[in-house]
Amino acid sequence: MSKTRVAVDVGGTFTDICIMDEESGAIRIEKTSSTPHDPMQAILNGIEQAKIDLSEVTMFSHGTTVATNALITRRIPRTAMVCTEGFRDVVEIRRSNKEDLWDTYKDVAKPYVPRRDRLTVLERVDADGKVMTPLDEAGARRVAEILKKREVKSVAVCFMNSYVNGENERRMRDILKDIMPDVPVSISSEVMPEIFEHERFSTTMANSVCAPVVVDYVSRLGDKLAEGGYSRDLLLLHSGGGVMTPASVKEFSARLAGSGIAAGAIASRFIGNLCGFPNSIGFDMGGTSTDVSLAYNGDPRITKDWYIEYGYPIRFPSIEVLTIGAGGGSLAWRDEGGSLRNGPQSAGAYPGPACYKNGNRTATNTDANVVLGRLGTSLAGGKITLDPALATEAVQDTVATPFNMELHQAAEAIVAVANSNMANAVRLLSISRGYDPRDFALVAFGGAGALHGAAVAKELSIPTVIVPPNPGVTSALGCLLVDVQHDFSDSFMTNASTVSPDEMEAAFAKMEAQAVERLTHEGVAREDMTLMRSVEMMYAGQWRSLSVSAPAKITSVSDLVEGFHAEHEREFNFRRDEAPVAIFRIAIKAIGTVPKADMPKYEERLHKAAPVSRRKVWFDAVAHDAAIYEREKLEAGAAFEGPAIVEQFDSTTVVPPGMSAKVDAYMNILISTKG
Repeated sequence: MSKTRVAVDVGGTFTDICIMDEESGAIRIEKTSSTPHDPMQAILNGIEQAKIDLSEVTMFSHGTTVATNALITRRIPRTAMVCTEGFRDVVEIRRSNKEDLWDTYKDVAKPYVPRRDRLTVLERVDADGKVMTPLDEAGARRVAEILKKREVKSVAVCFMNSYVNGENERRMRDILKDIMPDVPVSISSEVMPEIFEHERFSTTMANSVCAPVVVDYVSRLGDKLAEGGYSRDLLLLHSGGGVMTPASVKEFSARLAGSGIAAGAIASRFIGNLCGFPNSIGFDMGGTSTDVSLAYNGDPRITKDWYIEYGYPIRFPSIEVLTIGAGGGSLAWRDEGGSLRNGPQSAGAYPGPACYKNGNRTATNTDANVVLGRLGTSLAGGKITLDPALATEAVQDTVATPFNMELHQAAEAIVAVANSNMANAVRLLSISRGYDPRDFALVAFGGAGALHGAAVAKELSIPTVIVPPNPGVTSALGCLLVDVQHDFSDSFMTNASTVSPDEMEAAFAKMEAQAVERLTHEGVAREDMTLMRSVEMMYAGQWRSLSVSAPAKITSVSDLVEGFHAEHEREFNFRRDEAPVAIFRIAIKAIGTVPKADMPKYEERLHKAAPVSRRKVWFDAVAHDAAIYEREKLEAGAAFEGPAIVEQFDSTTVVPPGMSAKVDAYMNILISTKG
């Protein structure tokens, strides 16, 4: 029997499983309903439905929302913080800002660790790393005994200036482990050794809060897979776009807080490059939300400015993904001013859209698409049947009657508002960052991405839409395309005009030794390791920095400065060559290469595709006789014109009138929005 690789992506509505044959690259898929009470159950159900022999699986990769959901719902174990005396309220004070500055009544969420569980000890390190006051060990033991009595499940240790010298934090950890040996302890000097105290404290706090939840989930899932015959490490996708093994989860559990949304961004970039579009925008529309990502010159945008709840940043490097509440289940509604709105409220997996027949009577995007004929009468290969009569009733009652519209006009209005919301999200991640959408291809995937992708692309003047072979499980596919990856950074604050290449080389060498040690711990052979350097720089006097790639051996700091000027001009449309440049931080991306199966490529035979049927589909309030195609019957080189609908197990693709489409050698559908 051939060896296989399995990837699982847990979504709000469906859990997607992607099974790849190592030899041929052939992919088969399985979808099962998600089980929010315990995501692992949906995974096990999917494995059973797909008849996967775990003893034949050589790699099992998983994008998980467990950490994300724990932070959102605050279903978290009791966690404590130990801080320098006088600094217990750093995470409460934050940056004294608000998400909506003018909303007097909207309060920022409380810290994940309440004040009563934020205790202090006497110690002090100055800004140069000199220990001014050694750790009060007697006081530290008293704190540890208190936390033991409170039965806390995790502890974060956050001392001032520990980013330059973590000696006191390490000693505090030793004392805690001596008294509470089974409780995980995160120390800020290892989790995030950077200068800004709130960001460092907040990241360490999130890491501690997530640790017991994630470790428990990973352990249970690992045990179940082992019982089924899987003998290798479970690989977990993290926010930076790589995977980590359970060996690192305990120390860096908050890296999984962005796990679920990163998979789609990875797959989108891969598919864009495969099709010859190094500039691509990922458009992942599911049942409850849409995730937008961007790749430029083949590389994803990376950010450190992200959070699950505003005010509590998690500063681990993450693929930049913008998420909005727009999905197939997003509800249409009328606001107080009488305007039609769409989302972020969602019908979710249950009861779902009105056409799911589970009792919801409010129109959703899915109902509107059914009324317009763009969706058929079933989803997920017939596992979910859709009732057009219920969809019609919902659209009529929710929009048509209140707004005095004709039925199909109302359905198009629902879809148009959703498309506008999603187009605005793409603008935020492209135009506002200095990128022109017309220079990109839109990779449309997710259960509903291919339904709306062409319309969104047209609104943004994006010339090409790429629909992957299996849009509904593309995020799961992303889990098969990643390597083991860890990010290391260290403060390196100096003026670029005074630092020497040798000084920078010494600092990088120290981090590279840590990187090699970590990858070795993950089981990566030295010949499979790649270390990529970068330097964060800024104009002197500023505090926002930009990252610039650095060579494997630095021989000239001036070359780095020139790279910074160029990046600043691209990002902000100006540069100041005469201004002094400061170095803020150095970083290393440590990659352990994982062997990957090649995607199957077919010989293109240019021909006109033959539809399997035709049906009435509405565009711009006009009924069109649209051709209906089955995705499985479309061969490489097949071409067709809109209006057309392409149906398959996991998604439906809409090609509007005036657009054309063709199937490429990798079985992607390429839609030209200009005909």
